[in-house]
Amino acid sequence: MAWTKYQLFLAGLMLVTGSINTLSAKWADNFKAEGCGGSTEHNFEHPFLQAVGMFLGEFSCLAAFYLLQCRARRQSDSNVEPQQSFNALLFLPPALCDMTGTSLMYVALNMTSASSFQMLRGAVIIFTGLFSVAFLNRRLAPSQWVGILATIVGLVVVGLADLLSKHDSQHKLSEVITGDLLIIMAQIIVAIQMVLEEKFVYKHNVHPLRAVGIEGFFGFMILSLLLVPMYYIPAGSFSGNPRGMLEDALDAFCQVARQPLIALALLGNISSIAFFNFAGISVTKELSATTRMVLDSLRTVVIWALSLALGWETFHPLQILGFFILLMGTALYNGLHHPLLACLSRSWHPPAQDGEQERLLGDSRTPINDAS
Repeated sequence: MAWTKYQLFLAGLMLVTGSINTLSAKWADNFKAEGCGGSTEHNFEHPFLQAVGMFLGEFSCLAAFYLLQCRARRQSDSNVEPQQSFNALLFLPPALCDMTGTSLMYVALNMTSASSFQMLRGAVIIFTGLFSVAFLNRRLAPSQWVGILATIVGLVVVGLADLLSKHDSQHKLSEVITGDLLIIMAQIIVAIQMVLEEKFVYKHNVHPLRAVGIEGFFGFMILSLLLVPMYYIPAGSFSGNPRGMLEDALDAFCQVARQPLIALALLGNISSIAFFNFAGISVTKELSATTRMVLDSLRTVVIWALSLALGWETFHPLQILGFFILLMGTALYNGLHHPLLACLSRSWHPPAQDGEQERLLGDSRTPINDAS
């Protein structure tokens, strides 16, 4: 069936805003400006403040939800159905996971390239699959286990590409290794978030935009308050600000004042995550969760290509191999091979649990990003 103009618009919006989300965060990291008190010019390394901005973007999804609800009431539309009452605190544990995982990924983005960051996020498949078996009593299909193994191989190849690539003074080898490991650690937390949402949240039939908005509210409020103690917690060489603290929000604001383009990058990050979540949810509804996964994979290509074009990283052939293997792992885990097999053999029928297989990853959001 041919796509309508609206469906093409949603797919394009998801691809563009998803790419902008990662690229704008990396763009902000590349800026140098003086901080407060006449400090010397230094890189804008404020991952926790950037995470606060990301949650602000998610929080804005609540506004989109209520606008859709008002429109549905006026038009007697059933797109936003009346939902059962629920306790908003159900979203607190997933929000805490989202906050921790997102913060770790923003820290890692300061240490590694944007393309590796996006590729390594594919590790979430491994931990989501294992946790769904352990805590949700799911039974993975053989193709899903093969997808998990392929993802592991792809991660190893991408890691080797990072080790063998040329590194500049901004991204030393030790920092790249640390950043890659932090990204993988963050995917464990993201997988826990997905399992918690599946077990406790989805059964209440909460609209996805509302769920994203509530988690964004919790993440924004909690992390904003945590910026105060972070201002006094020493972090040594792990910190990127002159005072050597875990996070120096005042230094960030001074840098933004001296280099307005940083504000533009932060605004791009905040707005893109809001539109990306809206577009992702709409693509799942109008098209399918499978289409959403394909578009999410395509944005990795866009990020990689633009990073190379902008000179943010150097090309290494192993990245192509690693991305291809990761793509195959994602396709196998999410059942994207089923349509191909169906075309080759009309007598083949997909297994009955496909709807469950797509729920955990296909119909979920990424935290830089997706988060996301």
